[in-house]
Amino acid sequence: MKPENQRLLVETLNDSDRVLDVGGWHAPLNRADSVIDIMPFETRNRQGAILADIWPDERFTRESYMQRDICDTPWPFADKEFDFVLCSHTLEDVRDPIAVCREINRVAKAGYLEVPSRLVESTKGVERPFYCGYYHHRWLCEVNGSEISFMFKPAMLHAYRRFYFRKRWYQKINPRYDAAGFFWEGSFIFKERILIDRDQVQEDLLRFKAQYQNTSDVFVGKYGWFRNNNPQLPSP
Repeated sequence: MKPENQRLLVETLNDSDRVLDVGGWHAPLNRADSVIDIMPFETRNRQGAILADIWPDERFTRESYMQRDICDTPWPFADKEFDFVLCSHTLEDVRDPIAVCREINRVAKAGYLEVPSRLVESTKGVERPFYCGYYHHRWLCEVNGSEISFMFKPAMLHAYRRFYFRKRWYQKINPRYDAAGFFWEGSFIFKERILIDRDQVQEDLLRFKAQYQNTSDVFVGKYGWFRNNNPQLPSP
């Protein structure tokens, strides 16, 4: 979770708030009253709890930890049962983030969502030299205000240099762009960007790369290339 938003989270939550952590097995929020995740309670906290210095003790219990596929909806919670929902670095993993977002909107009055940025997921060598982003992530996520969109992560992204960023370029701008998150109240907008045609997918990948280059001279052909005319950024 982005450090600046961790601070805001501490300021946002009151002691009386009912809090749900969606997908909190890997790095739970100890302040949460309930957690829902497909992985078991006994193996939780592999990375270390979020804000453990503020909330060192788990508020949720074995009984309030629900082991469940979060894409299996509806969840067994009442409408607006929770004052706040945290869902951090989970939506990019699951098979149906739209269903999960729908349930978050239903069961909570407010919350915070965070996903890996599309930029890091479009960078080759972040985790391994042969693919972009993280191997287990299914979606390219983009955040615009209180709106989040999902596009499937296409195989062609990993294969062609014209679509991806190089790791050494990304490292020069990281960690500013490593994740995207937003607080919301009442509800938030979510959607899947459905691209069927191969040419549409290619055009979208090229569009995204171009927006980080500020290019004035772009040629897109069968193999495609970019010329970087922005002196502020190194060439991807």
